[in-house]
Amino acid sequence: MDLDAVRTFVAVAGSGQFQAAADDLEITQQAASKRVAALERELGVRLFARIARGVRLTVDGQALLPHARELLRAAERVTAAVTPGRRALRVDVVSRRIAPSHALRAFYQQRPGIELDVVALTNADARAALAEVSAGTLDATFRSLRTTTVPTGLSAARVIDDRHELLVGPRHPLADNETVTPAELTDHPIWMPGMSDPEPLGYYDDLAAAFGLTIDTVGPMFGIEALLAEIADSPRLAMLVGEGSRYLWPESYDLRRVPVTDPTPVYPLSVVWRTDNPHPVLADLLDHLRTGYRPSGDTWAPDWAR
Repeated sequence: MDLDAVRTFVAVAGSGQFQAAADDLEITQQAASKRVAALERELGVRLFARIARGVRLTVDGQALLPHARELLRAAERVTAAVTPGRRALRVDVVSRRIAPSHALRAFYQQRPGIELDVVALTNADARAALAEVSAGTLDATFRSLRTTTVPTGLSAARVIDDRHELLVGPRHPLADNETVTPAELTDHPIWMPGMSDPEPLGYYDDLAAAFGLTIDTVGPMFGIEALLAEIADSPRLAMLVGEGSRYLWPESYDLRRVPVTDPTPVYPLSVVWRTDNPHPVLADLLDHLRTGYRPSGDTWAPDWAR
């Protein structure tokens, strides 16, 4: 069905005159008449009857009018769904517990009127996530880009340096430290089970090699709740978490987050987007992330991130 013809029908029904409807639509009266005539032929009914001062709806026209209006509203929703600035900005934060999610939340809190579609492609590696951005099914994603080349047509900017903290239970030897250095961690194994993404796996290999740490990434992951319970109950287990990550546990666990310093290892994250993406909210997000990025001199990042 020709939406222009439906739109003209609704306009004529509202004004009761072809000329007034044509003026509103910025077309000629002849064009308006042709559109309605074509719609009548398609439906096989008369929609208007002539009267002295214009036209009035026939019974068939009255029956069609509410459906025609709904059809135009549906067409408007379809357009809005794909129009930059009117559809929601779709951003992959990898996991809702980690730094990108909280950076995006801070952005939203400054602009509560915007539309955001926040997704977490937890099981997608960097290559798959960038393919989604290239295809236009994502507007942006956050990745470390350790070994992933950014494809032609995409842009990337490092916007987050997530500082490490040591998460331990109350009986761990470092539980009462205010801070801990990488050198002090050499005698304490770090447990990071359940990783499958090559990016974080490679990063923790780099971190272990740089400071002589023992970081165990082997073993199944039974959920963060089970992991936190094991750490809380152990005098030996410890894990590294990002300063920007958020985890909840029962108060009885008495878990401690101890900042790692001298230097502070950081997990570097870049935002990746399509260079030709015209969405105005994306431009605002990129400005927000760049403005908030404050690299510190007393940190460590792998050579590939520098």
